[in-house]
Amino acid sequence: MSASTLNAPSPTADREIVTTRVFQAPRERVFDAYTDAGNIGRWWGPRGFTTTTHEMDVRPGGVWRNTMHSPDGTDYPNYVVYSEVVRPERLVWDHGTVQGEPPQFHATVTFEEVEGGTRVTLRTLFPTAAARDLVVRDYGAVEGARDTLDRLAEHLGV
Repeated sequence: MSASTLNAPSPTADREIVTTRVFQAPRERVFDAYTDAGNIGRWWGPRGFTTTTHEMDVRPGGVWRNTMHSPDGTDYPNYVVYSEVVRPERLVWDHGTVQGEPPQFHATVTFEEVEGGTRVTLRTLFPTAAARDLVVRDYGAVEGARDTLDRLAEHLGV
């Protein structure tokens, strides 16, 4: 494989948001932060948001149903269906707002051991570039993803 092939952009790059951060914490601890219903509400979502978990069953076919509450009082229902759970390496899910409607995006979170910690990569894949552009423009999805990982670092105390 040539170097140019290795550096070629992903064919889905125009439909993705990718956020990566290294945490100075063990991989299992970081993975647990994503899968513990009692703790995820303490850090999940952009700064200023709170999250209420109504149901969380982290297994393939399991559901995480939650409501994100914005600083202005708007509630955002979320309906996640896990398709892959590989402890402590990877979580994959489809993310929508209500059961029975098509998902808004597909998410993959990887947890990679690195020197002194864990690299988390959150990759969200939207059905179209326009759908991705809308959440970036109207909902601040890129900044929200960064905020969420900042809050995770605070939660982990790193």
